[in-house]
Amino acid sequence: MPKRSSKKPGAGDQTATFDPAVTVEAAESLSTDATKDPAAVALGRKGGLKGGKARAASLSKKRRVEIARSAAKARWKDPVS
Repeated sequence: MPKRSSKKPGAGDQTATFDPAVTVEAAESLSTDATKDPAAVALGRKGGLKGGKARAASLSKKRRVEIARSAAKARWKDPVS
């Protein structure tokens, strides 16, 4: 199997240019539905970005391990034919 060293470092890396303000503006501009409030769309996006981290912070280590184990079982179980 060939190595992927032919890729230039940072060619597909967009994290260096990430700007949350631009993302919120892009989310607002994507909403073409006239019934949606742009401020509400921005707030929903803002809350969605912090949801997983807030949930993980509220869980105990034991519960996080249980969730991870059940997720791993679901990923690796035999597919139903």
